[in-house]
Amino acid sequence: MNSTDEMLDTAHLSAENVGGIEETELTFRHGVNVLTGRNATNRTSTLQALMAVLGSDMASLKADAERGHVELTIGDDTYTRTLTRTDSDVVMTGEPLVDTSVLPDLYAFLLENNESRRAVARSDDLREVIMRPVDTDEIEAEIDRLEREKRRLTDDLESLSDLERRLPKLAEEETRLKRELEETSEELEAKKAEIDASNADVEETREEKDELESKLEELQDVRSALEDTRYEIETNRESIERLREELDEYREREEQLPAAPAERIDELDSEIDRLRRRKRDLESDITQLQSIIQFNQDMLDDYESDVLETLGDTGASSGDGVTDQLLGGQQEVTCWTCGSAVERDQIDSTTEQIREFQSTKRDDRRELETRISELVSERDELKDRLQTRERLENQIEESEAELADREERVDELRIEREGLESELTTLNDEVESLRSEDYDEILDLHREANQLEFECDRLRDELSEVREEIAQVKDKLDERESLEAERDEIDADLEELRTRVSRIEREAVEAFNQHMEELLDVLDYSNLDRIWLERTETEVREGRRKVSKTTFDLHVVRSTESGTAYEDTIDHLSESEREVTGLVFALAGFLVHDVHERIPFMLLDSLEAIDSERIAALVEYFESYVDYVVVALLPEDADALPDEYERITDI
Repeated sequence: MNSTDEMLDTAHLSAENVGGIEETELTFRHGVNVLTGRNATNRTSTLQALMAVLGSDMASLKADAERGHVELTIGDDTYTRTLTRTDSDVVMTGEPLVDTSVLPDLYAFLLENNESRRAVARSDDLREVIMRPVDTDEIEAEIDRLEREKRRLTDDLESLSDLERRLPKLAEEETRLKRELEETSEELEAKKAEIDASNADVEETREEKDELESKLEELQDVRSALEDTRYEIETNRESIERLREELDEYREREEQLPAAPAERIDELDSEIDRLRRRKRDLESDITQLQSIIQFNQDMLDDYESDVLETLGDTGASSGDGVTDQLLGGQQEVTCWTCGSAVERDQIDSTTEQIREFQSTKRDDRRELETRISELVSERDELKDRLQTRERLENQIEESEAELADREERVDELRIEREGLESELTTLNDEVESLRSEDYDEILDLHREANQLEFECDRLRDELSEVREEIAQVKDKLDERESLEAERDEIDADLEELRTRVSRIEREAVEAFNQHMEELLDVLDYSNLDRIWLERTETEVREGRRKVSKTTFDLHVVRSTESGTAYEDTIDHLSESEREVTGLVFALAGFLVHDVHERIPFMLLDSLEAIDSERIAALVEYFESYVDYVVVALLPEDADALPDEYERITDI
């Protein structure tokens, strides 16, 4: 490997005043890095420093320091974290690798008190541990939004279907009007030919002819205007009738629609926000409690290591009565919070109480999630009703305004029609006064020609309107493909959202079962045939409704010396088997949630319950799924790992 490749494959860590570290600088190489040494050599503190700069809050400031700092450089990128002591807490600032540490805390930072590891040992709700990073509230809200958008698109597509069904009628109307126009035009041309022939036979003065033709043209114009007015009156009457029917339908729908008070929606929004804040507070409390639990355990481990080192320095045997007394449950420990001497059992008891309190907090969080989901559903339903009511009110208002305009227009047209009828009567009288027996026939021909010209104009207008409507319908139908594609895309998004939770559940179970089977083959535990997860769904009652609840059931299958298989329980697993199961469960979460795409590290600690050869096999298996594996081991366990692994002994 050349120097450039080596630089890209290394990560440099500098830490100051974190855990038990006063100051250190370390380099991690791509692959497995082994922190090896006896207890109380700052191996766990190094892992805490890494966790802090990667984004976790589960790191402690050195007891005698006011400020700590961690810096991690990978290639050209540098990440920092500063720990500052305040009156009541330790505040963390800086620019870590990730802003939120839920995923790595659960699935990448696999120290002794890692929740995924401990969930298996304590028979906790495994499904809850896997699904915790999934924001189900956000998924439900997005599903509701997409369903509303899909309903809108469906309404638009149904409207297009109605238009499409109208096309054949419009085409028939176009054909009919075109045929009538052709027939009427032919009849008009024939009438004009008769007029021309009659004009050739009638001798008259130019003045008389001009005056008569002028009156005839004026008569034709008035008659045409009158027909247009009558047609417009009839059209508006039809529109008025249609608008009244629409108004009745809108008002009926409005009356049938249940009320959706805006103040109730505001109340629900406020309550949802309050509950979500409460949920975030609970999640923060759970994280802090986990940090306290881990800190207490780390301090107890460090104390125990100090005792063992002291015994080693004085030549005492670990089997002596003195050793048993010092490491037994009743030895006194200096409390790191108040400074007084207390029995270790008291600290263990307090830590267990904190775990129980943490479990209660998780139960409270699950209840909140259920309540939030119910309130979101109620709020979205009210919003839909409110939007529907507002839309109906707008439609009623627009229809009433249009109805008033058309009724006013009909009144104007009636007045206009009366004036035209009066004018037409006057013109008819004037034409009659100009008629003589010689002109009777030609005047009749002119009147018939005028009527035919008016009919041609009317047919052209109607034909133009029908063709325009056909063009509009076709333009709208051209939108169908894009609307259907948009709806299909929403369907796909809805399917993905609705199945996301179950998909993650299935993938987690499949990942665990696959890796557990592969590792059991490698680790070769006697009479342990299989450890596997089963995903089950049951109907449970929440309040007044039944919901489907998913659980992960862990099964253990052993076999007797005669080869007979039987199902055992997690309680009967050895400590080594239980630890391996917890680590594989964490690995399943690591892979299902794609943690490797965000965090290039996996940290392993407290593997002493597993024998050296199995630790080596386990580390080699985990190496293939992450860029950097950092594992803290005692020297005798580290000796079982391949020599090519990077070893760090001086921290």
